Amino acid sequence: MSTVRVNAERPYSVEIDYGAINKLPGLVGQASRVAVIYGEPLAEAALEVSRLVGSGEVSVLGVGVPTGEAAKTTDILIDCWRALARAGFTRSDLIIGVGGGATTDLAGFVAASWLRGVSYLSVPTTVLGMVDAAVGGKTGIDLPEGKNLVGAFHEPRAVLADLDLLRTLPDREVSSGLAEVVKAGFVRDERILSLIREHPDGARDVTSARHAELIRRAVQFKADVVADDLREVTSVGERIGRELLNFGHTLGHAIEAWENYQLRHGEAVALGMVFAGYLSRRLLGLSDAAVADLRDYLEMLGLPVEYSAAPWPQLRELMARDKKARGSSLRFVGLRAFGEPAMIVAPSERILAECYAQLGSQ
Repeated sequence: MSTVRVNAERPYSVEIDYGAINKLPGLVGQASRVAVIYGEPLAEAALEVSRLVGSGEVSVLGVGVPTGEAAKTTDILIDCWRALARAGFTRSDLIIGVGGGATTDLAGFVAASWLRGVSYLSVPTTVLGMVDAAVGGKTGIDLPEGKNLVGAFHEPRAVLADLDLLRTLPDREVSSGLAEVVKAGFVRDERILSLIREHPDGARDVTSARHAELIRRAVQFKADVVADDLREVTSVGERIGRELLNFGHTLGHAIEAWENYQLRHGEAVALGMVFAGYLSRRLLGLSDAAVADLRDYLEMLGLPVEYSAAPWPQLRELMARDKKARGSSLRFVGLRAFGEPAMIVAPSERILAECYAQLGSQ
């Protein structure tokens, strides 16, 4: 259907198509061993991946891990390392991650850290995994103190976004992934917003051409951003680099941690985007109409727009630990208007608390 090229330090392609995993045999290269790290509910998909890459000359090691953020722990990471050690994995071998964003984050970090780096292929199986975690080279695991605090940049050999793998996703999981899609619409690609508004049900239908187009556009958006600023170092003055991807994430990650990751990533980010909208209204002049529209788009996709469960002081502390903070300053991506992002740096504590209060008072 489409190929998106990611022109990073080591360029690679994201193949977006029905049946994309059938391209796996041509991507194994010289590996004599392949480890398939997969979320345990995806054993059937992992078996198909193993069948495609396994042969008389290639041995396949299956490594099942827990689903979701439970996979991204030091204990699971060590289990993966020890499995590779027992199988005698060398630097010429290959790791394939099969699963949602948490699984591919873990598998990518295993590849980045094993023998100081081995080749990696990503097979995301969720909307979120396809449009976010699998693109951009960020890998990592969580600590009790915060999400993704340990990680590395490690670009994959390729990403195979097989749209057939989305057919069994629960509606809530689809909505969670679409939070990262509509984020791209808010900060840059307003055609995404049009596609959602024209047919919200079609946007949420993983078998529709509209949904496939939304995924392609979100992948292209992220590819463009990371190609320009792979390591998130170039946000200076009015220019925003990879930090653009963080719209909604500073508070979103804090809510995720407070909820012990029982709230889906996209749901937490949706709440963070509403919060960023309120901050933008106060500090960047974002219009009341745009704030209302932002909430409407999220609700069209089945995402939450109100939250008050966590005490503000605890969320504020969690945000201070976030890896996106610089020194003692909190940084937020805000909006002057849709498609016109701007940084909000070190807003006052009073405004932060008041905007959070708004999130629970509608």
